[in-house]
Amino acid sequence: MGNEAPAAPEAAASISSRLGAGTIARYATGSLGTGGFATLPGLVLTYYLTDSLGVAALAAGAVITIAKVWDVVIDPVIGALTDRDLARHASRRRLMLIGACALPLLFALTFAVPPALGPVAAGIWVLLAFTLTATAFSLFQVPYIALPAELTPRYDERTRLLTWRVVVLTLAILLFGAGGPALRRVSDDPVVGYLVMGVVCGIVIGLGMLVATTVARRSVSAPAGPAPVAGNPGIREHYAAGIRALRRSRPFRLLLGTFVLQALATGLMLAGAQYVATWVLHSEAAVELLFVALIAPALLAAPGWGVAARRIGKERTFAIASVVFGVAALSILGVLWVPGDWIYVPVGLAGIAYAGMQSLPMAMLPDVISHDERSNGAGQAGSFSGVWTAGETVGFALGATTLSLILAMTGYVSRAAGQVVEQPDAAVTGIVVSFSLVPAALIALSLVTLARYPLRRADIDPA
Repeated sequence: MGNEAPAAPEAAASISSRLGAGTIARYATGSLGTGGFATLPGLVLTYYLTDSLGVAALAAGAVITIAKVWDVVIDPVIGALTDRDLARHASRRRLMLIGACALPLLFALTFAVPPALGPVAAGIWVLLAFTLTATAFSLFQVPYIALPAELTPRYDERTRLLTWRVVVLTLAILLFGAGGPALRRVSDDPVVGYLVMGVVCGIVIGLGMLVATTVARRSVSAPAGPAPVAGNPGIREHYAAGIRALRRSRPFRLLLGTFVLQALATGLMLAGAQYVATWVLHSEAAVELLFVALIAPALLAAPGWGVAARRIGKERTFAIASVVFGVAALSILGVLWVPGDWIYVPVGLAGIAYAGMQSLPMAMLPDVISHDERSNGAGQAGSFSGVWTAGETVGFALGATTLSLILAMTGYVSRAAGQVVEQPDAAVTGIVVSFSLVPAALIALSLVTLARYPLRRADIDPA
């Protein structure tokens, strides 16, 4: 009995560091919002511009890119602001609440373009509305990503937390990827259909975000780190905080580089899915089947990736998931010569891998933050998450932009709602290449940066 007494404080610390089921559930519910916003605009917005509003493919890509560039500009600022909120109020909740409350209305406005507007005015409408929507999303997303580093210090607990977040994320992708286009068809009038989709999906996204704000209110305490900058620091200082985080942390640079390349690959496939359904599978409704094939396996696979990470490490498991995704994407190239329903098989395999590609880097980010805290103090997670969110935004934005460039170079013909057009063979080839070969090449590049990532379990849990 006497020999066991000294171990009691360590055991108590281990027990107290284990996250409760309620905390995990509420945090994961936020991914109903993040998954919905990441999925639905990426899936339908380019198509909405080119095939409902008559905006040229290159101009449609410019609209989305400009909105995303703005997102990249403000994310580091939001990261610094949420760090200040944490230092002053012991919570990151304020910005999360503002974003969650503003997003539903702005999201609906994005898909509420009056039918009388021409392509130019319609493109400007979408640009302004989507830019404001992306701003509201960033107000929530940046502090949301910063929370795991503060909710638990444990390597495996972070994997557990982010695994269940990705379970909800994949469910959200299924819900919005299949349900959003289905809502769009509730009316024979595409104008009404897109509006219904925007209103309903915006409300669901906002509700998911609101639930997650309760974790910030109850679970985060003020850090014993550097004091906030006196006075009211300007935008320059906000950017400087993010740049300092990027420059001083090599693990962060390598993990971010890997994640941005993979976001570009998945963003390109997401934006191209509707085009594959319409012009390769010859059914607009086939986009829903593509998403079922992608997400149904991913729902089952996410916990499995978590188990594998606990056994062989997050880094090695992440590499395995990436290789599987790249091989699956490359095999889709075969539809150029043998089109058919077999495409759903590699899409399903990619879905299994995608679950790991989402949960594992997100579980590695808190490790990077805590590794940095040992030398630079706590309370700077917002600076990391601001740069991370900006990088993710760049990846997804460039995915839509790359698709638009490929469509423009291969002669894709835009159309207004109800108009019938024929696509040249080169455009159909461009759609398939953007959905398979290019993403596979990007995944291969991401493996180069991932191979150099240095942190392991012993660096986070030395005991």
